[in-house]
Amino acid sequence: MMNEYLPLISSSINDTIASFTYFKSEVTLVVGFLLVILSDLFLSKKFPHVSFGLTIGIVLSVMAQSFTFLNIEITPLFGGMLIMDHLSILFKILFCLVSLLFVLFIRYNRSLLNHEKGTGDLYAILLAVHLGMNLMVMSANLLMVFMTLEMVSLGSYLLVGYISRDQKQSEASMKYALFGAVCSAIMLYGISLLYGFTGSLYLNDTTFITGLNNIPPMALVVALTMVLVGVAFKLSVVPLHFWVPDVYEGAPTPVTAFLSTAPKIAGFALLIKFVVLINALDHTFLDIKSILASIAIASMVLGNFAAIWQNNTKRMLAYSSIGHTGFMFMALFVAPGQGYNALIFYMFIYVIMNMAAFLIVDEIEEQTGIQNLDEYRGLGRQFSVLMVCFVLILVSLTGLPPTVGFTAKFLVFSTALDAYHSSGSLIILVMIIIAAISTLVSLFYYFKIPLNAYLKESISSSTDVRITTTAKAYLSMFLAFLLLLLLVFPSLIQQFL
Repeated sequence: MMNEYLPLISSSINDTIASFTYFKSEVTLVVGFLLVILSDLFLSKKFPHVSFGLTIGIVLSVMAQSFTFLNIEITPLFGGMLIMDHLSILFKILFCLVSLLFVLFIRYNRSLLNHEKGTGDLYAILLAVHLGMNLMVMSANLLMVFMTLEMVSLGSYLLVGYISRDQKQSEASMKYALFGAVCSAIMLYGISLLYGFTGSLYLNDTTFITGLNNIPPMALVVALTMVLVGVAFKLSVVPLHFWVPDVYEGAPTPVTAFLSTAPKIAGFALLIKFVVLINALDHTFLDIKSILASIAIASMVLGNFAAIWQNNTKRMLAYSSIGHTGFMFMALFVAPGQGYNALIFYMFIYVIMNMAAFLIVDEIEEQTGIQNLDEYRGLGRQFSVLMVCFVLILVSLTGLPPTVGFTAKFLVFSTALDAYHSSGSLIILVMIIIAAISTLVSLFYYFKIPLNAYLKESISSSTDVRITTTAKAYLSMFLAFLLLLLLVFPSLIQQFL
């Protein structure tokens, strides 16, 4: 009996060894995770910045390794549990960009640096989350999808509750963890139903797809909806958006900036896999495009209109991120090549815009204690250069020239219009109209900041403090300049797509 399994064992070992050739960046993250923990334990007192230096080096190394596989063909790893392709590599590079900016954000954030816990553990958690996101975008097995999603979620919960100085931060961490646990449980139950129906967990397996086609329609809808609940939670789309404003406001600002970018991008990578799967099914009743369009419309409307009524800057940016997520959904309505290229390009620009916005918000809060929009009165004189950069970033978030945010939105609108012209779908036309209206609405809340900063007199003595230009301010200025540069040279990103 054992002799029958010997060839299978040998084949499995050979496949595992061969897979490690393409697994260099993930191995680097695991080794880096251990090194950062050990360095923080034994070297942090003598060399306080060793964890920071190690993390920067690890992230840059992972980015360089990812670039070497940029033109890879579709390659199954570890018996098909993971699949590496060009799209997954692009997502990995995106994660490296977010991680790099997040590490710099932590390094120059006073509240985190001065906290008794230090920042060493934050760097270690970041590398663990980064590993989870890398595995998430390559997952081709539902069990692997769930495990990687939980890996990212657990790390995110720890980041939100890392300092918990007051009741608001503790409440944000608890709310995030509770809502995440409920969504994860629903997702796991949906996965168990799909496995019970098909006998397989592999998303691209013909047995799995055949089994799904043989399931009664209502049972399939229920199971897939339960699975997609976990993905929708990470994307923070309507109706699973309710945790976002409170968590974004209560979390440390660097963590808020990270949560609004990296896990959201990883969620899109998973969503693409399920869109491809559902499009491969024979069930005509399962109109995934109409469902996604409805979610996109609801997210754009609620996110942008709710942002108008926010006074806290971080809550305003939280609702704004919900609107941006709904807008990015439009790129899923066309052929994979053009639509995914527009989506990835938009994500690259969104990372730069969002990180830069939160960097400036944090810089102003640290130097003046200001957290609300109506307190920005007169800041245009105090933070002359920084506020000009902030206005540029807000113009880019709105999608207006002369910034690359205009180019990114134009690409998504173009792909959606092409989809409408080729299909004549009414819901796509409605979605395009809502997206255009939402872009106009975003002007009303984004431009509250320059309105207060330049056109209203200061009514608070908190702005009469001495302003210093820090490394964080220089970083945000560089990102603002990058938004202008990429408008002229978008090929710096597009060449890799």
